[in-house]
Amino acid sequence: MHPPMQARLSTGVAGLDEVLDGGLLPGRTYLVRGGPGVGKTTLGLHFLAAGARQGEKALFISLEESEAALRQNGAGMGIDLTDVAFLDLSPGAEYFAEVQSYDIFTPAEVERTPLTQRIVAAVEGIRPTRVFLDPITQFRYLSTDVFQFRKQVLSFLRFLTEHGATVLFTSESSAAMPDDDLQFMADGVIRLAFGEHGRSLAVTKFRGSSFLGGSHAMKLNAQGISVFPKLIPNGRLSRFEPTVLSSGVAELDSLLHGGLERGTITFLCGPTGVGKTTLGLQFIREAARRSERSALFSFEEEIEIILGRCEGVQLDARGLMRQGALHLEKIEPLQYTPEEFAQRVRHEVEACGTQLVMLDSISGYRLSMLGRDLVSHLHALTKYLQHMDVAVLLTVETSQVTGDFRVTEREISYLADNILFLRYLEINGELRKAIGVLKKRLSDFEKTLREFEITRQGIKIGRPLTNLRGVLSGTPTWVTEKSER
Repeated sequence: MHPPMQARLSTGVAGLDEVLDGGLLPGRTYLVRGGPGVGKTTLGLHFLAAGARQGEKALFISLEESEAALRQNGAGMGIDLTDVAFLDLSPGAEYFAEVQSYDIFTPAEVERTPLTQRIVAAVEGIRPTRVFLDPITQFRYLSTDVFQFRKQVLSFLRFLTEHGATVLFTSESSAAMPDDDLQFMADGVIRLAFGEHGRSLAVTKFRGSSFLGGSHAMKLNAQGISVFPKLIPNGRLSRFEPTVLSSGVAELDSLLHGGLERGTITFLCGPTGVGKTTLGLQFIREAARRSERSALFSFEEEIEIILGRCEGVQLDARGLMRQGALHLEKIEPLQYTPEEFAQRVRHEVEACGTQLVMLDSISGYRLSMLGRDLVSHLHALTKYLQHMDVAVLLTVETSQVTGDFRVTEREISYLADNILFLRYLEINGELRKAIGVLKKRLSDFEKTLREFEITRQGIKIGRPLTNLRGVLSGTPTWVTEKSER
């Protein structure tokens, strides 16, 4: 059992608060560890500024960087440190020019006492509820051995918490000087890293509370730190309602025995240019008629191209956007991690009430993986949407225009509740299109194929192609009544 949510302290980073199940437990100590440049100090600035905004007293104890440099860095990221107190214990320029020798005592024994006195005086004078110490490993050089260092740090952390402070402290870990001892001492450990897939954050220890385990994407930019927690669908409450959603095209609804069910995942499969996006937009238009909000995330086409295409089939996408019935966004896959994109989708669903989400297309989404596993990330995102009772449309491009039929190029078809496929046909030397249903999990469906056209008036679906054979091969042949007997 942990304290109620209102008793927690925000880290100043919303995504990290979510990972920490609401924030930090007050009156405890937390180690922020990682290599140089991963954002440890920036996280501390967020933590202190968040407290200052709420009227709490916050203290930065710096053993390396000067107060002026820290305030300048904070201002550059828009972090307001006006009401944050600083105890600058970093060596000044004059230290280099001074000649000091210790004939009887070691430098550690001589310098430790005045340093400790300054810290005690600042803490007792300010009475901070938040303290950030950067880095605590400097105390190693003020200790004669490992035992003294451990004893000194434990005593120091206890001194701060007994004075009512919640403490964040950083470590400078290396092979020569690991920080395993500090991890044991802390109530919580937050690890920051920078690898081939970008920056990441993980909570490896959090006494007295649950937390979201594993590695989470993180960004460090001119606005400071942003954390994007990974999606865990099983943590969401499913409220599935088997409501049938019409496409607005009677013949297409006939193929689907009424339409698509809310809370299902639908693949729109086919080769390039066959009409997958336009087919998805038809469902979006009908959702708007039901006063439902939709979101289309395009990984490939620019917004103006999509809008122009909509106008070509009498679909007023601009009007839907003005009404708030449609959110249309171009996603550059190489600029977003899968976790960051998932956060954008979550915002649409949880903050804006979006009930239909379309991703166009899986090929573009795959680029944002940067070599990571596509299936696991797509599984988490689509199952999250499904558990939130959102209808999901995914356009899946197949490489072959004609020839042997394939649903997808990757092992993702198990995710689909419904599979609609579009197909090019060559009939009497003319290139035409067909649409069919391969899978529908919650109801029966029409087993025939129908001709599919995109006209100035919108989508048109023809009668069942019952007199064709070999449609899935792409080169069908007519079957005469005589040959059918």
